Amino acid sequence: MPFLADANLRLDASPIDYIELAFYFVLVLGIGYLARRQVSSSLDFLLSGRSLPAWVTGLAFISANLGAVEVMGMSANGVLYGLPTVHYFWIGAIPAMLFLGLVMMPFYYGSKVRSVPEFMRRRFGPTAHLVNGISFAAAQILIAGANLFLLASVVNLLLGWPLWLSIVIAAAIVLGYTALGGLSAAIYNEVLQFFVIVVALLPLTIVGLVKVGGWQGLVDKITHSPGGTEQLHSWPGDNLTGFGNNFLSVLGIVFGLGFVLSFGYWTTNFVEVQRAMASKSMSAARRTPIIGAFPKMLVPFIVIIPGMIAGVVVPEYLQDKGLLLADKPAQSGVTANNALLLLMRDLLPNGILGIAIAGLLASFMAGMAANLSSFNTVFTYDIWQTYVKKDKPDGYYLNLGRKTTVVATVLAIGTAFVASQSSNILTYLQDLFSFFNAPLFATFILGMFWKRMTAAAGWIGLVAGTASAIFIWLLSQLDVLSLAGQGTSFVAAGTAFVVDIVVSIGVSMVTQPKPEAQLVGLVYSLTPRDALKHDNTGENAGWYRKPGLLAGIVLVITIALNIIF
Repeated sequence: MPFLADANLRLDASPIDYIELAFYFVLVLGIGYLARRQVSSSLDFLLSGRSLPAWVTGLAFISANLGAVEVMGMSANGVLYGLPTVHYFWIGAIPAMLFLGLVMMPFYYGSKVRSVPEFMRRRFGPTAHLVNGISFAAAQILIAGANLFLLASVVNLLLGWPLWLSIVIAAAIVLGYTALGGLSAAIYNEVLQFFVIVVALLPLTIVGLVKVGGWQGLVDKITHSPGGTEQLHSWPGDNLTGFGNNFLSVLGIVFGLGFVLSFGYWTTNFVEVQRAMASKSMSAARRTPIIGAFPKMLVPFIVIIPGMIAGVVVPEYLQDKGLLLADKPAQSGVTANNALLLLMRDLLPNGILGIAIAGLLASFMAGMAANLSSFNTVFTYDIWQTYVKKDKPDGYYLNLGRKTTVVATVLAIGTAFVASQSSNILTYLQDLFSFFNAPLFATFILGMFWKRMTAAAGWIGLVAGTASAIFIWLLSQLDVLSLAGQGTSFVAAGTAFVVDIVVSIGVSMVTQPKPEAQLVGLVYSLTPRDALKHDNTGENAGWYRKPGLLAGIVLVITIALNIIF
């Protein structure tokens, strides 16, 4: 893939921009150093000692997701598909985040498990636990590579360094603070990074809208661009799904994205769940994803809108947008992934440019640090401690967690080169989610609400679902199944979910379930309602701390946004 610096498209950063970036990096590493002083056990390093307030974990929850997927991937989709991209937020995130807070966090937090795979071990036994642990670890390394590749692309644009050197330098920065302070360092930096990202991208959106003559000016320009009016309405989203049929498109968005991919990601992905599990109480844990849902609703306005603006004002896109929509290489060497960088190059003055670059770097570091910290916990607790070294002193697992961070970073450097081959990073990541998250959600949700599901069904269904998603992806690569947009990941996710459910039911009917006494706290119908309640006194008192009320407010606003757009 050609790099922008090779095409003489370098960002024209001034000394003041570099000073701002240097200050930001010193601040990030300083937070890591301060967090290290609070780390005295493996629980502190890997789960922050379960001591953080809800507003911190809520912002970290959403910031951990503000990596490659949100920033570069969604702006790329803004160039290619326009407003239908909002479905990744209002359909493909908010409902699942509310479900996580209201229904699933009581199970996670109340059982005191340290990870999602550990929950799988208690419900289904060691085989399902190991399969889930290995698949999750592999997914985090692949996703961390995507964040690292985009982080390196910004370094490349600034300094003109070659790809391999940019990747190594970028990896060293994230490794520095994550290895120092563990999850606390990652979470506190994610809170900082959330505000940096907003401060960076909001001015870009405002300046961009002024450039095109406001919202109506943007509408007029897109109407007469190769994307046409399809990019101005979120429904039915045919250009996003590639189905070419309104009914199938809506079905794909609601079932494939809104249910399978979304619930699979937000409710079983330990990257996100880990932030809520670091909360100081069950009430705070339940509120964590719901608090995160408030800014999540508004993120499209600072990532998708700039992508749409870039598609009609950046010279390279004016020349090559038709080629990109046809999934062909652009003559200028740019891809849709470059949208924010090119818009910054053309619209932002020095001083503001440095803040915007810091915001991009913050988003990629937040995403990669989230991947590394969750990988640490799953590898240390769920793989190494469970199957390799069971009874070592706590200091052994603390040191192993730090060493694992280094190894994971090295592996992410390798997968960064894999991610560099994708012209749209969001498509790459959605494919990964269909492989790993969709079947896990099917296993998880069936096991939580059906006490008859057996241990054998837990791992066999998981393997079958993952294999079916990979099979659909291979058909797409071989052009046997030809779908434009991101329809392949929707079909793969839906297939994985259905196959997992069918196989799990079939296997359960011919194998022996666990005794009901062993499933208390793990299956909804067998768990006393009191065990799922949280304390609502003291620091958890007040109407504004009620998870149900907060979730209702979020849902009403989300429905309104879907109607308006």
